[in-house]
Amino acid sequence: MKDYLVRAIAADDQIRAFAVSDRGVVETARASHDTWPVATAALGRALSASLMMGSMMEGERDEVTLQLIGDGPLGGVTVTADSAGHTKGFVNNPHVDLPEKENGHLDVGAGIGKGYLRVIRDMGLKEPYSGTIGLVSGEVAEDLTYYYAESEQVPSSVGLGVLVDTDLTVRQAGGFIVQLMPGTDDATIDRLSDNISRIESVTDMLEKGYSPEMMLQEILDGFDMELTEKRDVSFFCGCSHQRFAEKIRTLSRQDREDIAVGDGPVEVVCRFCGKKYTFSPEEILGR
Repeated sequence: MKDYLVRAIAADDQIRAFAVSDRGVVETARASHDTWPVATAALGRALSASLMMGSMMEGERDEVTLQLIGDGPLGGVTVTADSAGHTKGFVNNPHVDLPEKENGHLDVGAGIGKGYLRVIRDMGLKEPYSGTIGLVSGEVAEDLTYYYAESEQVPSSVGLGVLVDTDLTVRQAGGFIVQLMPGTDDATIDRLSDNISRIESVTDMLEKGYSPEMMLQEILDGFDMELTEKRDVSFFCGCSHQRFAEKIRTLSRQDREDIAVGDGPVEVVCRFCGKKYTFSPEEILGR
């Protein structure tokens, strides 16, 4: 299935909903960072969420960043998405091996541990908007559900899933976000809550061949759903040799001399995509 997301409204605009299928995005991230299964699941869930959150933003240069920082062995996850369907991200410690939970699922919560979730929205203003909450479970979806309720006062339901195959590649990845608008009536709330309580997990739906539209149809069963947008999504990092050169030039003379120790080239690695760039000592010193 092609990687894409959809957004919809339902119940006379009382509900807005988003769904994404992004196996290719998460597989690109896995291959770029050589993540092991727990790290793949943690990073993949965050990437899926960021794509939907990015689609909520309006400006061409708007960006949203999610940081899940905990005391678990993963060390933390950072992802950034824009409003055009691009996302990128990394996990601090990609090679973490943990036993599965009793239900056979990857233990992302133990991998992230106790800590906090920070959401940063950069909309081109003088200062980005930032909201932070303590992690509820470290499982990402539950933490984002709590974040929306506590930090933004928007009742929401977030579902995220990544299924890692036996060869460690990504088999399925995707998710949904459903939100209630102010003034939603009790009947709509009750019907939506009942629907969400009965749906299968995201990975189960994707394994059955559900598209993002089909996921929303299941969640919004009984409502007059209207699809308002469909867009392709991708893992994309805008890093380049030139951009790193510009950053190097902003360093102090002493810092550049420390980096350029020795006669050989210096390798710089992008945290977000793993690409490597080589600089000669002369380039670093600006000669």
